[in-house]
Amino acid sequence: MAFAYSTLTYWLVNHPYITNFKWTEGETFGSTVFFVAVVVSLYLSATFLLRHAIVSLPSLGPKILKPITAVHSLVLCLLSLLMAIGCTLSVASDPTVRSFHAVCFPIGVKPKGPLFFWGQVFYLSKILEFVDTLLILLNKSFQRLSFLHVYHHATVVILCFIWLRTRQSMFPVALVTNSTVHVFMYGYYFLCAVGWRPKWKRLVTDFQIVQFFFGFGLSSWMLPEHFFGAGCSGMWGLYFTGAFNVSLLVLFFNFRSKNYANKTKLS
Repeated sequence: MAFAYSTLTYWLVNHPYITNFKWTEGETFGSTVFFVAVVVSLYLSATFLLRHAIVSLPSLGPKILKPITAVHSLVLCLLSLLMAIGCTLSVASDPTVRSFHAVCFPIGVKPKGPLFFWGQVFYLSKILEFVDTLLILLNKSFQRLSFLHVYHHATVVILCFIWLRTRQSMFPVALVTNSTVHVFMYGYYFLCAVGWRPKWKRLVTDFQIVQFFFGFGLSSWMLPEHFFGAGCSGMWGLYFTGAFNVSLLVLFFNFRSKNYANKTKLS
């Protein structure tokens, strides 16, 4: 057990590339407002155009799409697990960010080291998740292409960029909780793609809702430190994150009521 822990800590925290990582706006890949604007605009434009163009195109069929979906889901499931473990170990193995500092970065914190490395990986993984939308379109499962789906995928890229640019407090907590949820979510999609549909789909939605309440709870613990203590880094980014999370919470509750409450009544 100790060997496994030390091995993981080296490769996910203490490796020279991770330890020496520094997020520099304009130098690190994807670290400009222009990059984010182009990526999100291309995603929204491509989604809109494909939604209307793909109707007249022949379907690829499950024999082609299911293996692609399985590989994509497995990659994101494992990547989410890696990010959750890597960020958790980064907090646990660095005495300067333990406990409260994992929630409230001190004013003037530098965007470097393992936590910001995993923040960058998480940010780029959200661009990879755009493939979710492409697979929905190729499957012609237009009922799954909801406003929640497109809004979430587009906005979360902006959100993660703001995390890094503002050195936002609490982003390690959000990274770990969201990645953990995505382990189960993409694990579910992978199992469905290989022919087994588990019965815990509803739990994935419930976990997504719980993570928001968990974040709100930690925010109420952190805000007094910012206003009455030494202060916390990246507060304007945190306000944006809070507003975004409230909007997502409302949309997830709406999704849950439409997809599960009605089914319960029918049962």
